[in-house]
Amino acid sequence: MSVKNDIARYRANLQGEIDGAAMYRAMADLEPQSERAEVYRRLAAVESIHASHWVQRLADLGAPLREPRPTWRTRLLILIAKRFGPGVVLPTLRTLEEIDRDHYDDQPESRDTAMPAQERSHARVLSQLTGAVRTTWDGAAYSRFEGRHGAGGGNALRAAVLGANDGLVSNLSLVAAAAGAAFSSRTVLLTGLAGLVSGACSMAMGEWLSVQSSRELYQKQIATEADELAQVPDEEREELVLIYQSKGMDRAGGETARRVMARKDDALDTRCGRRLASIQGNFGGSAWTAAAASFSVFTIGAIFPVIPFFMLHGQAAVIASVALSGLALYASGAVTSIFTGRSLILSGLRQLAIGLTAAAVTYSLGRLLRVSIA
Repeated sequence: MSVKNDIARYRANLQGEIDGAAMYRAMADLEPQSERAEVYRRLAAVESIHASHWVQRLADLGAPLREPRPTWRTRLLILIAKRFGPGVVLPTLRTLEEIDRDHYDDQPESRDTAMPAQERSHARVLSQLTGAVRTTWDGAAYSRFEGRHGAGGGNALRAAVLGANDGLVSNLSLVAAAAGAAFSSRTVLLTGLAGLVSGACSMAMGEWLSVQSSRELYQKQIATEADELAQVPDEEREELVLIYQSKGMDRAGGETARRVMARKDDALDTRCGRRLASIQGNFGGSAWTAAAASFSVFTIGAIFPVIPFFMLHGQAAVIASVALSGLALYASGAVTSIFTGRSLILSGLRQLAIGLTAAAVTYSLGRLLRVSIA
């Protein structure tokens, strides 16, 4: 029984390394910056070495070895990277590496090798790469659905899924409440459409305010910093010296600060950092782009509970709405498993249970409302 457990564990380890190597090779091929592409190639090479380790372990136990190939999750991430660029899936890769960074620490076959340290190194490298990716909204970011839902790693794909899920759960709950109150099918349809439009507009307005307020704040801070650089350059230079010295540049800090201060653009960029980068590019349209993206993803989710009421009436429409929404909820949870590394089935069932529970609560409230009015 122990040998069977070891074989299963070796196969799982091998699959993880095969997935990692395939993903990093794809990222290297798609990455336009040669330095970053080389980093991905090195990561892929290490993953391939790890895979060879587990292939040998399986061979030592005489286990039949099927030709390993990437899982559906990895193949899907590669397709997304090809369509939207490697930066879109990078936060997801970072999350998966963070989850697996201690995976080899307690396995006797890898504990005394370089593999545990290398896995932790991979997590740190991806964290650094993710920090260098620009995640603010601009004209090119529309397809990435970045914005308010992108908080916590800037994962644009996760942002899109969460936005659509907001629309799905909220409108399903609204339609369920209307159905519980025994409104006519036409009234339920109009209620669902009203919920779709109002919810999407609310999301879009909130996104617009969030992005625009942040950009206006950054613009104000940058203007203040530029004024201080012009009015009190000596004090600003001293601040730079202290900053460089805090990073260990005791001797070179003063000379570096002098060179930076000699060029106003460099000085402003050094003092403002990411705030300056966040307002460059398509400045005027970014907030509107964010609003349009938020409106779109919310609408995609919110339309599912409403569709059956265009074609059916009465109890049949309600049942079809719940069934269609249930499928969408399960799919939403399954897609979320891409970002978490958890089981597709369990993630889908959890999302289904949450959405249907919310609908059941509002349906019950609708029935109570009908009784109280009667």
